[in-house]
Amino acid sequence: MTSRRAVRSACACLLLLGTLLFAYCGATDPQSPTAPGALPLPPRPDEVATLVGAGDIGVCGSDAPMATGRLLDHLPGTIFAAGDLAYEEGTAEQFQKCYEPAWGRHKARTRPAPGNHEYSSPDAAPYFAYFGASAGPPGLGYYSYTSGNWQIYSLNSNIGGSQAAAELQWLRSEAASQPSLCSLAYFHHPRFSSGPHGLMAPVPVVRDLWADLYNMGVDIVISGHEHFYERFAPQTADSVSDPDYGIRQFVVGTGGGPLAPALRRVANSEVLLTTFGVLKLTLEPQSYQWEFLSAESGAVLDSGTGTCHLRK
Repeated sequence: MTSRRAVRSACACLLLLGTLLFAYCGATDPQSPTAPGALPLPPRPDEVATLVGAGDIGVCGSDAPMATGRLLDHLPGTIFAAGDLAYEEGTAEQFQKCYEPAWGRHKARTRPAPGNHEYSSPDAAPYFAYFGASAGPPGLGYYSYTSGNWQIYSLNSNIGGSQAAAELQWLRSEAASQPSLCSLAYFHHPRFSSGPHGLMAPVPVVRDLWADLYNMGVDIVISGHEHFYERFAPQTADSVSDPDYGIRQFVVGTGGGPLAPALRRVANSEVLLTTFGVLKLTLEPQSYQWEFLSAESGAVLDSGTGTCHLRK
Protein backbone atom coordinates (compact mmCIF):
# COMPACT_ATOMS: atom_id res chain seq x y z
CA MET A 1 0.00 0.00 0.00
CA THR A 2 2.85 2.37 0.87
CA SER A 3 4.47 1.57 -2.45
CA ARG A 4 1.26 2.44 -4.33
CA ARG A 5 0.94 5.77 -2.50
CA ALA A 6 4.54 6.60 -3.40
CA VAL A 7 3.95 5.83 -7.07
CA ARG A 8 0.80 7.96 -7.13
CA SER A 9 2.60 10.82 -5.41
CA ALA A 10 5.49 10.65 -7.86
CA CYS A 11 3.08 10.62 -10.83
CA ALA A 12 1.24 13.64 -9.49
CA CYS A 13 4.52 15.52 -9.07
CA LEU A 14 5.58 14.67 -12.61
CA LEU A 15 2.19 15.80 -13.97
CA LEU A 16 2.45 19.11 -12.12
CA LEU A 17 6.03 19.63 -13.33
CA GLY A 18 4.97 18.93 -16.93
CA THR A 19 2.09 21.40 -16.69
CA LEU A 20 4.38 24.11 -15.32
CA LEU A 21 6.97 23.51 -18.05
CA PHE A 22 4.26 23.65 -20.75
CA ALA A 23 2.87 26.89 -19.38
CA TYR A 24 6.34 28.44 -19.15
CA CYS A 25 7.27 27.45 -22.70
CA GLY A 26 3.93 28.58 -24.07
CA ALA A 27 4.32 31.98 -22.42
CA THR A 28 7.83 32.63 -23.68
CA ASP A 29 7.92 30.93 -27.08
CA PRO A 30 7.67 33.77 -29.66
CA GLN A 31 5.78 31.44 -32.00
CA SER A 32 3.06 30.73 -29.44
CA PRO A 33 -0.29 32.21 -30.52
CA THR A 34 -1.00 33.26 -26.94
CA ALA A 35 2.33 34.94 -26.30
CA PRO A 36 2.57 38.75 -26.29
CA GLY A 37 3.75 39.87 -29.72
CA ALA A 38 3.22 36.41 -31.18
CA LEU A 39 3.37 35.97 -34.92
CA PRO A 40 -0.14 35.42 -36.37
CA LEU A 41 -0.91 31.88 -37.41
CA PRO A 42 -1.25 31.41 -41.18
CA PRO A 43 -4.83 30.97 -42.45
CA ARG A 44 -6.03 27.39 -42.45
CA PRO A 45 -6.11 26.08 -46.02
CA ASP A 46 -9.69 24.86 -45.56
CA GLU A 47 -11.06 28.33 -44.79
CA VAL A 48 -12.75 28.78 -48.16
CA ALA A 49 -16.15 30.45 -48.51
CA THR A 50 -18.62 30.90 -51.37
CA LEU A 51 -20.58 34.07 -52.12
CA VAL A 52 -23.12 33.93 -54.94
CA GLY A 53 -25.90 36.15 -56.22
CA ALA A 54 -27.04 39.08 -58.35
CA GLY A 55 -29.16 42.20 -58.19
CA ASP A 56 -32.35 43.32 -59.95
CA ILE A 57 -34.40 40.20 -59.33
CA GLY A 58 -38.10 39.92 -58.58
CA VAL A 59 -40.36 40.62 -61.57
CA CYS A 60 -43.84 39.09 -61.42
CA GLY A 61 -44.84 37.06 -64.45
CA SER A 62 -41.25 36.61 -65.68
CA ASP A 63 -39.42 33.29 -65.83
CA ALA A 64 -36.00 35.00 -65.58
CA PRO A 65 -35.96 35.34 -61.76
CA MET A 66 -37.27 31.78 -61.50
CA ALA A 67 -34.36 30.62 -63.67
CA THR A 68 -31.71 32.40 -61.61
CA GLY A 69 -33.38 31.05 -58.47
CA ARG A 70 -33.08 27.52 -59.84
CA LEU A 71 -29.36 28.10 -60.37
CA LEU A 72 -29.04 28.88 -56.66
CA ASP A 73 -30.62 25.53 -55.80
CA HIS A 74 -27.36 23.88 -56.84
CA LEU A 75 -24.91 26.46 -55.49
CA PRO A 76 -23.80 26.42 -51.85
CA GLY A 77 -22.73 29.42 -49.79
CA THR A 78 -23.99 32.82 -48.77
CA ILE A 79 -26.25 34.64 -51.22
CA PHE A 80 -25.88 38.36 -51.86
CA ALA A 81 -28.91 40.18 -53.28
CA ALA A 82 -27.71 43.54 -54.59
CA GLY A 83 -30.87 45.62 -54.59
CA ASP A 84 -34.05 46.08 -56.67
CA LEU A 85 -35.37 42.81 -55.37
CA ALA A 86 -39.14 43.28 -55.81
CA TYR A 87 -40.40 45.35 -58.75
CA GLU A 88 -41.70 47.96 -59.13
CA GLU A 89 -42.16 49.59 -55.73
CA GLY A 90 -40.75 47.03 -53.28
CA THR A 91 -44.11 46.62 -51.54
CA ALA A 92 -44.89 43.80 -49.14
CA GLU A 93 -47.18 42.26 -51.76
CA GLN A 94 -44.46 42.42 -54.43
CA PHE A 95 -41.94 40.76 -52.12
CA GLN A 96 -44.42 37.94 -51.54
CA LYS A 97 -45.55 37.54 -55.16
CA CYS A 98 -42.48 38.53 -57.20
CA TYR A 99 -39.42 37.71 -55.06
CA GLU A 100 -40.60 34.92 -52.77
CA PRO A 101 -41.41 32.32 -55.49
CA ALA A 102 -38.06 32.89 -57.22
CA TRP A 103 -35.44 33.40 -54.48
CA GLY A 104 -37.48 33.24 -51.27
CA ARG A 105 -36.61 29.62 -50.46
CA HIS A 106 -32.99 30.79 -50.03
CA LYS A 107 -33.88 33.63 -47.64
CA ALA A 108 -32.18 32.01 -44.63
CA ARG A 109 -28.77 32.24 -46.34
CA THR A 110 -29.34 35.57 -48.11
CA ARG A 111 -27.64 38.79 -47.00
CA PRO A 112 -29.31 41.59 -48.99
CA ALA A 113 -28.60 45.22 -49.84
CA PRO A 114 -31.43 47.62 -50.74
CA GLY A 115 -31.97 49.18 -54.16
CA ASN A 116 -33.78 52.26 -55.35
CA HIS A 117 -36.97 50.28 -56.05
CA GLU A 118 -37.09 49.24 -52.38
CA TYR A 119 -37.14 52.95 -51.51
CA SER A 120 -40.19 53.48 -53.70
CA SER A 121 -41.93 52.32 -50.52
CA PRO A 122 -41.46 54.77 -47.62
CA ASP A 123 -38.16 54.10 -45.84
CA ALA A 124 -37.96 50.72 -47.65
CA ALA A 125 -40.07 49.36 -44.78
CA PRO A 126 -41.34 46.22 -46.61
CA TYR A 127 -37.72 45.29 -47.46
CA PHE A 128 -36.64 45.44 -43.83
CA ALA A 129 -39.77 43.58 -42.72
CA TYR A 130 -39.27 40.80 -45.28
CA PHE A 131 -35.60 40.09 -44.53
CA GLY A 132 -35.65 40.91 -40.82
CA ALA A 133 -32.31 40.61 -39.02
CA SER A 134 -30.59 39.43 -42.23
CA ALA A 135 -30.86 43.00 -43.57
CA GLY A 136 -28.93 44.45 -40.63
CA PRO A 137 -30.24 47.02 -38.14
CA PRO A 138 -33.76 48.17 -39.09
CA GLY A 139 -33.82 51.31 -41.18
CA LEU A 140 -30.08 51.57 -41.80
CA GLY A 141 -29.51 49.27 -44.76
CA TYR A 142 -25.82 48.61 -44.03
CA TYR A 143 -23.97 46.03 -41.95
CA SER A 144 -20.92 43.75 -42.08
CA TYR A 145 -20.15 40.07 -41.58
CA THR A 146 -17.33 37.61 -42.13
CA SER A 147 -17.25 34.82 -44.67
CA GLY A 148 -14.26 32.54 -44.32
CA ASN A 149 -11.22 34.81 -44.00
CA TRP A 150 -13.02 37.69 -45.73
CA GLN A 151 -14.65 40.78 -44.27
CA ILE A 152 -17.88 41.58 -46.14
CA TYR A 153 -19.68 44.94 -46.16
CA SER A 154 -23.29 45.20 -47.34
CA LEU A 155 -23.89 48.91 -47.89
CA ASN A 156 -26.71 51.31 -48.71
CA SER A 157 -26.29 53.48 -51.82
CA ASN A 158 -29.76 55.00 -51.59
CA ILE A 159 -29.16 57.53 -48.82
CA GLY A 160 -27.66 61.00 -48.60
CA GLY A 161 -26.98 63.86 -46.23
CA SER A 162 -26.54 62.99 -42.55
CA GLN A 163 -27.53 59.35 -43.18
CA ALA A 164 -24.75 58.93 -45.74
CA ALA A 165 -22.28 60.64 -43.41
CA ALA A 166 -23.23 58.22 -40.63
CA GLU A 167 -22.74 55.25 -42.97
CA LEU A 168 -19.27 56.45 -43.99
CA GLN A 169 -18.28 57.00 -40.36
CA TRP A 170 -19.51 53.51 -39.49
CA LEU A 171 -17.58 52.00 -42.42
CA ARG A 172 -14.32 53.61 -41.33
CA SER A 173 -14.85 52.43 -37.77
CA GLU A 174 -15.60 48.88 -38.92
CA ALA A 175 -12.48 48.78 -41.08
CA ALA A 176 -10.34 49.94 -38.15
CA SER A 177 -11.81 47.44 -35.70
CA GLN A 178 -12.04 44.46 -38.09
CA PRO A 179 -8.88 44.53 -40.22
CA SER A 180 -8.66 41.82 -42.84
CA LEU A 181 -6.28 41.00 -45.67
CA CYS A 182 -9.23 40.23 -47.97
CA SER A 183 -12.43 42.24 -48.07
CA LEU A 184 -15.43 42.85 -50.31
CA ALA A 185 -18.36 45.27 -50.46
CA TYR A 186 -21.66 45.26 -52.31
CA PHE A 187 -24.36 47.88 -52.82
CA HIS A 188 -26.88 48.65 -55.53
CA HIS A 189 -25.55 51.58 -57.61
CA PRO A 190 -22.28 51.01 -59.53
CA ARG A 191 -19.54 53.60 -59.52
CA PHE A 192 -18.67 52.72 -63.13
CA SER A 193 -20.69 51.14 -65.92
CA SER A 194 -21.06 51.07 -69.69
CA GLY A 195 -24.84 51.45 -69.44
CA PRO A 196 -27.13 54.49 -69.28
CA HIS A 197 -26.50 55.11 -65.60
CA GLY A 198 -22.79 55.33 -66.32
CA LEU A 199 -23.46 58.49 -68.32
CA MET A 200 -24.87 60.24 -65.29
CA ALA A 201 -22.97 61.88 -62.47
CA PRO A 202 -22.16 59.28 -59.80
CA VAL A 203 -24.48 59.01 -56.83
CA PRO A 204 -22.67 61.12 -54.18
CA VAL A 205 -22.63 58.44 -51.51
CA VAL A 206 -21.28 55.89 -54.03
CA ARG A 207 -18.41 58.20 -54.97
CA ASP A 208 -17.57 58.63 -51.27
CA LEU A 209 -17.96 54.93 -50.50
CA TRP A 210 -15.58 54.03 -53.31
CA ALA A 211 -12.97 56.50 -52.06
CA ASP A 212 -13.11 55.01 -48.57
CA LEU A 213 -13.17 51.42 -49.81
CA TYR A 214 -10.12 52.08 -51.97
CA ASN A 215 -8.23 53.62 -49.05
CA MET A 216 -9.24 50.64 -46.89
CA GLY A 217 -7.69 48.22 -49.37
CA VAL A 218 -10.94 46.51 -50.34
CA ASP A 219 -10.46 43.98 -53.15
CA ILE A 220 -13.91 43.61 -54.75
CA VAL A 221 -17.05 45.73 -55.12
CA ILE A 222 -20.30 44.27 -56.49
CA SER A 223 -23.26 46.32 -57.69
CA GLY A 224 -26.41 45.94 -59.78
CA HIS A 225 -28.70 48.66 -61.20
CA GLU A 226 -27.49 48.22 -64.79
CA HIS A 227 -29.30 45.20 -66.22
CA PHE A 228 -26.30 43.34 -67.59
CA TYR A 229 -23.05 41.76 -66.40
CA GLU A 230 -19.84 43.78 -66.56
CA ARG A 231 -16.41 43.07 -65.09
CA PHE A 232 -13.76 45.74 -64.60
CA ALA A 233 -10.02 45.60 -64.12
CA PRO A 234 -8.76 46.85 -60.73
CA GLN A 235 -8.97 50.65 -60.60
CA THR A 236 -9.06 53.63 -58.29
CA ALA A 237 -12.16 55.58 -57.29
CA ASP A 238 -11.30 57.99 -60.14
CA SER A 239 -11.19 55.33 -62.88
CA VAL A 240 -7.38 55.08 -63.01
CA SER A 241 -6.04 51.60 -63.67
CA ASP A 242 -4.31 50.29 -60.55
CA PRO A 243 -3.34 46.58 -60.72
CA ASP A 244 -1.57 46.74 -57.35
CA TYR A 245 -4.16 48.38 -55.09
CA GLY A 246 -7.24 48.88 -57.27
CA ILE A 247 -10.74 47.54 -56.65
CA ARG A 248 -12.19 45.02 -59.09
CA GLN A 249 -15.85 45.91 -59.73
CA PHE A 250 -18.55 43.51 -60.91
CA VAL A 251 -21.91 44.83 -62.15
CA VAL A 252 -24.42 41.97 -61.82
CA GLY A 253 -27.89 43.36 -62.52
CA THR A 254 -28.83 40.02 -64.05
CA GLY A 255 -31.12 38.39 -61.48
CA GLY A 256 -34.36 38.74 -63.45
CA GLY A 257 -35.12 42.38 -64.27
CA PRO A 258 -35.49 43.16 -68.00
CA LEU A 259 -32.07 43.18 -69.65
CA ALA A 260 -30.72 46.40 -71.14
CA PRO A 261 -27.92 46.90 -73.67
CA ALA A 262 -24.74 48.82 -72.99
CA LEU A 263 -24.31 52.18 -74.69
CA ARG A 264 -20.52 52.16 -75.01
CA ARG A 265 -17.52 50.63 -73.27
CA VAL A 266 -15.95 52.74 -70.56
CA ALA A 267 -12.37 52.68 -69.30
CA ASN A 268 -11.14 49.50 -67.61
CA SER A 269 -14.18 47.45 -68.67
CA GLU A 270 -12.96 43.94 -69.47
CA VAL A 271 -16.10 41.85 -70.09
CA LEU A 272 -19.73 42.80 -70.81
CA LEU A 273 -22.55 40.26 -71.24
CA THR A 274 -26.26 40.91 -71.68
CA THR A 275 -27.78 37.74 -70.25
CA PHE A 276 -29.43 36.51 -67.07
CA GLY A 277 -27.21 34.77 -64.55
CA VAL A 278 -25.49 34.84 -61.18
CA LEU A 279 -21.97 35.61 -60.04
CA LYS A 280 -20.21 32.98 -57.95
CA LEU A 281 -17.15 34.00 -55.92
CA THR A 282 -14.91 31.45 -54.23
CA LEU A 283 -13.22 33.33 -51.39
CA GLU A 284 -9.90 31.77 -50.42
CA PRO A 285 -7.63 32.90 -47.55
CA GLN A 286 -5.52 35.19 -49.75
CA SER A 287 -7.18 35.09 -53.17
CA TYR A 288 -10.48 34.63 -55.01
CA GLN A 289 -12.02 33.02 -58.07
CA TRP A 290 -15.04 34.23 -59.99
CA GLU A 291 -17.52 32.58 -62.34
CA PHE A 292 -20.52 34.15 -64.05
CA LEU A 293 -23.07 31.40 -64.64
CA SER A 294 -25.77 31.49 -67.33
CA ALA A 295 -29.33 31.13 -66.06
CA GLU A 296 -30.30 29.44 -69.32
CA SER A 297 -27.70 26.67 -69.36
CA GLY A 298 -25.67 26.92 -66.16
CA ALA A 299 -22.58 27.35 -68.33
CA VAL A 300 -19.66 29.47 -67.13
CA LEU A 301 -19.62 32.58 -69.33
CA ASP A 302 -16.80 34.44 -67.57
CA SER A 303 -14.20 33.29 -65.06
CA GLY A 304 -10.87 34.23 -63.56
CA THR A 305 -8.79 34.62 -60.42
CA GLY A 306 -7.39 37.44 -58.34
CA THR A 307 -5.12 37.92 -55.36
CA CYS A 308 -5.93 39.96 -52.29
CA HIS A 309 -3.68 42.99 -52.15
CA LEU A 310 -2.04 44.56 -49.15
CA ARG A 311 -3.51 47.75 -47.79
CA LYS A 312 -1.89 50.95 -49.04
